[in-house]
Amino acid sequence: MLRTLSVLVALVVLPAVQAQAASEAVVTPVQGRFEEVRDAVVFAIEGKGLVINYTGHIGSMLERTGKDIGAARRIYDQAESFEFCSARVSRQMMEADPANIVNCPFVVSVYTLPGKPGTVFLAYRKPMAGPKAVEALLRELVAEAAGK
Repeated sequence: MLRTLSVLVALVVLPAVQAQAASEAVVTPVQGRFEEVRDAVVFAIEGKGLVINYTGHIGSMLERTGKDIGAARRIYDQAESFEFCSARVSRQMMEADPANIVNCPFVVSVYTLPGKPGTVFLAYRKPMAGPKAVEALLRELVAEAAGK
């Protein structure tokens, strides 16, 4: 009985731990104004010939919905996420493992925090195991936007 329980716990807990490790956030702080850094991200993505599918206005959504659920703490001053895809890199990633579909589209987020004026954060989710081309693309876009 104890062995069965241990196996069941392992089946539930290990995938969650692995998923968390596989999807860790890579965050790069940059000195500047939100608008300038946000525009640099857009230019970096579009400069690679990629198309932004969706822009999530995460900061304003949280601000708006926080009032509805009684949340008072402000998480971001400003926050946006950009979803995009690369046909070549996405295909390589999914040829390596069809389950990598969960990593598409790619997302780069730009945000500022209360109490940290002049610092803008660029973030992306580190992809699960597979071709390194995805992380290389995300890292290159963030570095370009950060002026590095």
